Amino acid sequence: MPMPSTASGFSWHHLDQWRVGVLPLVLMALAATLYLVGVRRVPGWSRARSVSFVSAILVTFLSTQSVLGVYDMAYFSAHMIQHLLLIMVAAPLFALATPLDLWYAAGGARTRSFLDGRVMAVLTHPLTGFGVYFVVIPLTHLSGLANLMMQHEWVHHGEQIAFLVTGYLFFRVAFGLERGRTLHPGLRLVYVMAAVPVDTFTGLALVMSSAVPFPAYAAMAPAGSSPAWLLSSVHLGGAIMWIGGDALMLLACIPITAAWVKWETARTREIDAELDALGI
Repeated sequence: MPMPSTASGFSWHHLDQWRVGVLPLVLMALAATLYLVGVRRVPGWSRARSVSFVSAILVTFLSTQSVLGVYDMAYFSAHMIQHLLLIMVAAPLFALATPLDLWYAAGGARTRSFLDGRVMAVLTHPLTGFGVYFVVIPLTHLSGLANLMMQHEWVHHGEQIAFLVTGYLFFRVAFGLERGRTLHPGLRLVYVMAAVPVDTFTGLALVMSSAVPFPAYAAMAPAGSSPAWLLSSVHLGGAIMWIGGDALMLLACIPITAAWVKWETARTREIDAELDALGI
């Protein structure tokens, strides 16, 4: 897909451009097929969770195959929007779809043994989800890995997968819907809020950069881009991550807070019933 010839060449007519990425399409089709097979094996599986999974696949498709996927290497702002869609929209939807619970219900004894094993216990531990999020976000934007992503398409696809996996591991703990080690509903809110500074720090680091932090970006940007334009593009991408990331995190806190209030209400009723039974 041809890029705009100059930094100012992007216009609204570019919004109808699409790309055909074989690897992303194959992975999305494989994931959808496996989930559909699982749904067919588990009668009565939640329709809402199935809708969440389909929605996650759709968001992933739009973020990687639409105009965002076409220009995600040329315009750093498009890259950051894609990043936020993957890790803070698609990944939470995957978490709401509870694929591990579906896998557990649809699989056999070996599957359940694996999901109950030590590897999965470590992988799905709340500290793992938080730690991976804390490391992946700055690593993929403030280190040499970002430059490699600009130079190699396979590294770029790996980064996209990493965003989905990182977001899923983080938000499955935040929502607390799947089986395994969970947090108190109130601590889930603290868990999410504690991760907000990661996005803020990374975004501000990009906004305050005095030079383009990844030299390979000059070769990927639209032809004729000046050093000043390259730096402003990085600054815009950083602002999107800072403001957009914090806003999406706060948005995720709404259902988490609602679930906490619901849990506290139910718990209060249980305690009142116990006290009434004791005549207190």
